[in-house]
Amino acid sequence: MTFLHELPIQRLQFYLTAPYPCSYLDGREARSQVATPANLIDTSMFSELARMGFRRSGLYVYRPRCDGCNACTPARVPVELFQPRRSQRRCLARNADLRVTAKPLAFVEAHYQLYRRYQSARHSGGGMDRDDREQYRGFLLSSRVDSLLLEFTLGEQVVMVSLVDRLLDGLSAVYTFFEPTLPKRSLGVFNVLTQIEWTQRMGLDYAYLGYWIEASPKMSYKADYRPIEVLRDGKWQTLIKEAD
Repeated sequence: MTFLHELPIQRLQFYLTAPYPCSYLDGREARSQVATPANLIDTSMFSELARMGFRRSGLYVYRPRCDGCNACTPARVPVELFQPRRSQRRCLARNADLRVTAKPLAFVEAHYQLYRRYQSARHSGGGMDRDDREQYRGFLLSSRVDSLLLEFTLGEQVVMVSLVDRLLDGLSAVYTFFEPTLPKRSLGVFNVLTQIEWTQRMGLDYAYLGYWIEASPKMSYKADYRPIEVLRDGKWQTLIKEAD
């Protein structure tokens, strides 16, 4: 284990996991650097870690540290500079009938049923499609930082739920699941646009979108939100400056 002495809490430690199959690039192995102990990581500490490229999953705070690979690049949108593309403006118009409400981290049966439908349709056979209620709670409803659920409803139907962390300088996207029978709505795009809007509304600077991976179709889409900054060599820098 090593200490990162520049962090406010000197007792925070980091360890490397054993290699495991990469979820994004076929044929590669991944490793993660995990921050411990979890009980020391509050909102202030996690805000510092997010600026260093860390992410959160349940009580697990990590960043990729793969042998011979640095494809996972932390990405964030400086929201005051963001300009939606034409396709994104069309997505906003298409989903103008959805209501977005901030909810606390609490179990809601309709959310869980939507999560199961989403996993079965989008990630069948991946293991998460078999998550029971306790596994769902552990994955999405366990947090030691300032977290909330954004609930998207169409009339009385919940069509999307997004878990976000409220940092000192922005909102950090954690996980989103949506109604798989509504592909024409582009709900994933609408979710990112909504998080950017809510970040602006809260007077915060950045929408943290997780990792941009240029070679992965599942992760390369994040470059569509312009301008976007990426963390390289310890510095945040603009990846794309052009607009439509």
